[in-house]
Amino acid sequence: MEDAPRQLEDTAAPGRGGRIWRSSPLDAVLLGLSIAHFVATLVIAFQWDDLGPWGRAGCFALLVGMMVYNIIVVSHLFTHQPWFRSSKLNGFVSILNSVNIAQSVQEYRISHVRNHHRYNNDRRGPDGTTKDVTSTYRYGKGDDHANVFRYTVVGGVQTLVDVGRALVAVHRLWRVGAHETLLLELTSRTPGKRSAELRQVQLDRTVQFVGVCLLLVISWQWTLLIYVPAVLLAFIVVNVQNYYEHYGATPENRYANSVSHYGRIYNALSFNDGYHQEHHLHPPTHWSRLPVVKKEREHELNEVDRVISPVPAIVGFLDRKRVVRGR
Repeated sequence: MEDAPRQLEDTAAPGRGGRIWRSSPLDAVLLGLSIAHFVATLVIAFQWDDLGPWGRAGCFALLVGMMVYNIIVVSHLFTHQPWFRSSKLNGFVSILNSVNIAQSVQEYRISHVRNHHRYNNDRRGPDGTTKDVTSTYRYGKGDDHANVFRYTVVGGVQTLVDVGRALVAVHRLWRVGAHETLLLELTSRTPGKRSAELRQVQLDRTVQFVGVCLLLVISWQWTLLIYVPAVLLAFIVVNVQNYYEHYGATPENRYANSVSHYGRIYNALSFNDGYHQEHHLHPPTHWSRLPVVKKEREHELNEVDRVISPVPAIVGFLDRKRVVRGR
């Protein structure tokens, strides 16, 4: 595979974050949220037996919410703009959030940036499938999106199975396996960078495995009956988010291949996650500048028939009036 998709993550303008931060000191907030997520998970695990029914329900919801928020906001932003100038510090963040979101952040970064943002939720081609492995059209019929249940629930179960398979690969010390053809195909062609990327995936998985073992030691019942279902539910909810970030859009038009939501409260709480069309126009853009992209591309964006959702993508099913463009 040619190196063109790598440019999606490598062409960002030099950051103004000083000696430590690559883009902005504002990313310290995201780091703080990552640490808080890790600590909160441990506290919940230790305190579970002492909680009443309402406390347990609230903590389960918190577990799911933290993982969903981390995947769609915190780790997603990190995959496009690693926060630090230091590769070691970025490696630490990748490990930390791999434990938080129950999957390798480095693997997420490679597949998301180099596959999803290259093919932008494409339709099925002559071979009957899509190039974007997360495309909402991948398991659809004809020229339609996949059924929402197939995409969200079945997809979430498959992700959990894949994660579990990677974690039990003790025999190869959690290295990327030969069967993981897409991941191997997407890693850098530069030998040194390729080795570093594969090593980071291995480190992510290794520490994630240790983290799961720690939770099992704290309480194997809680881990199996509460934590694992929370992870599965988080994966499903994240798939709902991705589904409605693209449902109804026009993959062939770079100004209309995604769905944005411009609600001020949501974007304030999600670090401008609602500016999804703008994000697709230039993935390396720091989250703080996405409204600037909207303003700079205002003419092109206003010239196309695109989907603007009145609600955030995570509850996109409430947008009952959405029309599928480009069918």
